[in-house]
Amino acid sequence: MMPIRQRAAFAARQARVAIARPAAIKSTSAVRFGSTESHGDHHDHHDHGHAAPVDEPMGTAFFVFLGAIPFTYALYSLSRPGKDGEPTVIETYINKLSYPTTLWETRNSLHTAAIDQATQDKNLFYNVPRNTHVELRNPEVFMSGSPYNVPAGHNINLDKVVEHYRQEHLKEVARQASAAAKAKE
Repeated sequence: MMPIRQRAAFAARQARVAIARPAAIKSTSAVRFGSTESHGDHHDHHDHGHAAPVDEPMGTAFFVFLGAIPFTYALYSLSRPGKDGEPTVIETYINKLSYPTTLWETRNSLHTAAIDQATQDKNLFYNVPRNTHVELRNPEVFMSGSPYNVPAGHNINLDKVVEHYRQEHLKEVARQASAAAKAKE
């Protein structure tokens, strides 16, 4: 509908221009206003008429539609069952790609077992009391504060604490050594 409308509008414009300006008026107006001195040279090459008709190609939609016809026929012929009730070509191809039912059952049972284990682990993590005791590997951590600007009487002697953790470390090293000696025997 649009090309017909465009052609009708073009024909109406051409008729209007032809009626409004006879040939004698056109020639005098060209002499009167068409000098190159007043407008410059850049207006001489302009063609103020209409553009030439363009040869339009068929377009993508036409070729897509043309290609859809054999594709539809091929799809229809592949979707028809074979002789004596054999499965269709598409159905046999899909059955080749799909899992057998035993694999699905195995997969589902493994998935269920993994979810059960995750539930048990989550319950364990939420309900077990937390161990708040922290073993310090370096006793210097207690004295990590600044030695400057400490008010009088606020400096605490931590020698007993350091000695306690040193003894704990020696006991642990001795226990590990005796365990290693028993393992070798």
